[in-house]
Amino acid sequence: MSTKLKVTILASSLAILLFTIVGGFVNVRASSNEGAYRQLSVYSEVLSRIRMEYVEEPNIAGVTDGALHGLLESLDANSSYLSATEYKRYKAMKTDGKADIGATVSKRFGYAAVVAVIPGGPADKAGVENSDIIESIEGKTTHEMSLAEIHGRLSGEVGSTINVAVVRPRRAEPEKIVITRDVVAIPPVSEKMLANNVGYIQVDAFPEGKSQEIASKIRDLQKQGAKKLVLDLRNSAGGAESEGVAAANLFLDHGTITYLQGQKYARQAFNADPAKDITKLPVAVLVNRGTAGPAEIVAAAILENARGDVVGDKTFGDGSVQKLIEMQDNSALILSVAKYYSPSGKAIQDAAVTPNVLIADTAEDDGGLPDEDQTAAPNEKKEVKPKNQEDDQLNKALEVLKNRESKG
Repeated sequence: MSTKLKVTILASSLAILLFTIVGGFVNVRASSNEGAYRQLSVYSEVLSRIRMEYVEEPNIAGVTDGALHGLLESLDANSSYLSATEYKRYKAMKTDGKADIGATVSKRFGYAAVVAVIPGGPADKAGVENSDIIESIEGKTTHEMSLAEIHGRLSGEVGSTINVAVVRPRRAEPEKIVITRDVVAIPPVSEKMLANNVGYIQVDAFPEGKSQEIASKIRDLQKQGAKKLVLDLRNSAGGAESEGVAAANLFLDHGTITYLQGQKYARQAFNADPAKDITKLPVAVLVNRGTAGPAEIVAAAILENARGDVVGDKTFGDGSVQKLIEMQDNSALILSVAKYYSPSGKAIQDAAVTPNVLIADTAEDDGGLPDEDQTAAPNEKKEVKPKNQEDDQLNKALEVLKNRESKG
């Protein structure tokens, strides 16, 4: 083994040892330190075995890089380690990448997963669907990418193309799709009057200003004589949590909407302002597995403040705040430092939102993305069922509103 490789091994080992020991002294109690030291001993032994017994001289820099990626990604989907090269690309993406594919993408089962597709966006036009698993991007498996790298690769210049391979239950083999990036416009909030004076509002995402758009639609429907409301948040996954808070406040005159908290992040509560409440009409909120982020804040706030019913499938589960930490070697950490909690104290990212009226989304061929704890893999096959043209979830919401009104 070369002297250079031995020095690299030693330097890498010492760096990781120092990082872990210092972190242990600062962040955890003595009992936890003992566990950390035991893990360090295991790491040292594994590294020694690799050095002495691997079939050929190992690329220790690559091994260490992979270990750091795995360390961060084992925390949650939103935490990432970026090597110096990846971090450089990430910063360029932040300044240069003005276009993207028009889909909210997270990770499930270790792969990139499409949570929701923006109607009319590039991904939608290319045939990407909600719940698709993106197996690879430009031939590289997403299993080996952090979420930050996935987002960076999916964004780019307007008009540029990207090749992805997607896996979905109704197809045995990955489907290759070419997507042309573009600046994505979120569709406006749509509204209509249904039978029996029910006002219907659909929200595809929560970018800045969307809560005021929702408020305008609520006022319009009330002027048209709406006596009840359905708020459709199915496949609404993008936007800013602050807009979710503001949208929830439109229905609440008191109570906690959500709160943020972390190990080193003081609790920050977001309480309803009675001056911003604009409707007292009975409301039912529609959600599914494509409901994530700001939309989950709205659903949880309405449900747990007993303001209305939530109908549909369990939501995706996403809601946290990240901090970017630059390292001395020009690499970086993206670390989740706080989570959004429902009024009752459930971490939305961990528990998601479970409707009080559960009903499967039969309008979807595959029912959306399953939970992480359900057995699944990118190449798993499922029985294909005929698509149901009836919107059972909406019908159930209307039934719930009717029964609620009759009891009142």
